[in-house]
Amino acid sequence: MLNKSFTLIETIAAIFILTAGILAISSLISYLISVSSISSQKLIAAYLAQEGIEIVRNIRDTNFLSGRNWNYGLTSCGSGCFNFDYRSQTIPDNTNCSGKNYLSLVNNFYQCSFSSPINLQRKVTISQISNPEGLKVEVEVSWKERGRTHSLKVQENLYNWQP
Repeated sequence: MLNKSFTLIETIAAIFILTAGILAISSLISYLISVSSISSQKLIAAYLAQEGIEIVRNIRDTNFLSGRNWNYGLTSCGSGCFNFDYRSQTIPDNTNCSGKNYLSLVNNFYQCSFSSPINLQRKVTISQISNPEGLKVEVEVSWKERGRTHSLKVQENLYNWQP
């Protein structure tokens, strides 16, 4: 007659294997959640960086239409300007964003604010280039998540395209 019961060693081995499997699955889920959150923030940062370039381009084009010098209001900020958002007509924007160095979500738009839950900042650095005359525009978006600082940087050259 065959004994069909489990021995103590077989039971302990089965519990160990099940526990190891459950721990592996839970750590995988935790990792995927953190990666998902960082990917979401990177996507937002990419859009905000592109918006920064578009703000500078809009100021340049508005200058053309207003008959002003093409780079009016696009002053160099030394190590970079933080205070500007989609409403800005000059950089730095001392009307809407004076002293506000962070971006916060307000009515589904990112606007200048004095603080941000994730320290979300957008910095633009504008420098002159020549041959042909133009501006080098660098936009860096940075934020903090889970105790680490992340950043994304884009660059574009804008030119005086009017004769």
